[in-house]
Amino acid sequence: MIEYVESKENIARRIARIFKTGDVVNLGIGLPTLVANYVPAEVTVILQSENGLIGLGPAPEKGREDKDLTNAGGMPVTLLAGGAYFDSATSFGIIRGGHVDCTVLGVLEVDQEGNLANYKIPGKMVPGMGGAMDLVAGSRVVVAATTHLEKTGGSKLKRRCTLPLTAEHGVDIVVTDVGYFEVKGSHFVLKEYFEPYTPDWIVEHTDADVQVPPDCKSWRA
Repeated sequence: MIEYVESKENIARRIARIFKTGDVVNLGIGLPTLVANYVPAEVTVILQSENGLIGLGPAPEKGREDKDLTNAGGMPVTLLAGGAYFDSATSFGIIRGGHVDCTVLGVLEVDQEGNLANYKIPGKMVPGMGGAMDLVAGSRVVVAATTHLEKTGGSKLKRRCTLPLTAEHGVDIVVTDVGYFEVKGSHFVLKEYFEPYTPDWIVEHTDADVQVPPDCKSWRA
C-alpha cells in the first residue's frame, strides 16, 4: 500500500526542469518560490516578481536577508548581477505585454478544463487575488503547482473547481507531488508519475478525468 507523503520540494524540483535558457519566468508567492533553488546550473533563466523585480537569484542564506529586498509575498530574495527593481506599472507592463514566458502559480484547486482557484476561500478575509489574473492572461505557459491531496484527503485536481475562480481555461501544466500533468481539451493527461506513486494510484486519488498515455514515464527527484 502506498502512503501519501506531502513533498513541496519534489514539486519545485520538477518544475525547475521545465525551463530553458533565456526564459523569463514569474514565480508566484508560496510554494512556487522554492523553484528558484532548483534551476539546473546549466540553465539560465530570468526570474521576475510582479512587485517590481527582475533577475532574482536563490533565497538568501539565513542571517543574510535584506529586509528591503522582498518578492511579492514579502519573502526575502536575492538579485543576481544585472538584476533590477522598478515600479509596479513597469512590472505589469512586462506581464500584460506578453513578455513572460512561463508563470508558476500556487493553487487551491485546478480543474480539468484549465480553470484555477488560488486566492479566496469563502468566509475567510483575503486582500485580493494580486497579480495572478494578469499572469494567467499574459504568460505564454501557465504552470499550476500544488500538493496533490487536501488535508481532508480529497484531491486538489478537480473535474470542476468549487472555489471562486482566479482565471478560466488558463492552465497548461499541473505539477503535484505525485505527478506531472498536461491539460488537454477537458481532461488531465498524466505525462510522468513520481515514484513511489503509480498511474493507478494517481487515477484513484484524483477527482477528475485522467488519461494515462502509453508514453507516460516515471520520474524520481
